Amino acid sequence: MPHHKRADLLAAATAFCESFAQQKPPDEILSHFSTASDVLAYEHGLPELAPFLGREFRGREGVQEYFKTISSCLSYEDMRFADYVVDAAENRVAVRGTARFTWTSTGESWDEVFAYALKFDDQRKVTSYEIWADSGAAYLASKGRLKALGGEQA
Repeated sequence: MPHHKRADLLAAATAFCESFAQQKPPDEILSHFSTASDVLAYEHGLPELAPFLGREFRGREGVQEYFKTISSCLSYEDMRFADYVVDAAENRVAVRGTARFTWTSTGESWDEVFAYALKFDDQRKVTSYEIWADSGAAYLASKGRLKALGGEQA
């Protein structure tokens, strides 16, 4: 596999992740996605725990809805990414992230480690965006019960 393809995928994944870390506007984040109708955003977890978990958000409108839903529930700070793993043969990149999240309606916050699995098209645009995160902390924070368990940090 040519080295430039791996480097191009790494650059595309880094730019995508940095748009989150820098809290860029939604349109700028969406610009990293393919315009294909089957583009996907999917955050793993039980749908009963949060409105953005366990359901497929398909197409650009679906991805836009995912980000709108997330931003209506959560805020974040100090987001960082590391440990990028590139599979140039499959146009995939996995990456580990960290951030401090706050459930906005309760004000409860937690530090989290999460993972993204990204699939790209030949133009280095995201076609699949999967997220694995701490859905338990998000659920408890949404109910105002995280702090009582000692999960919230000052």
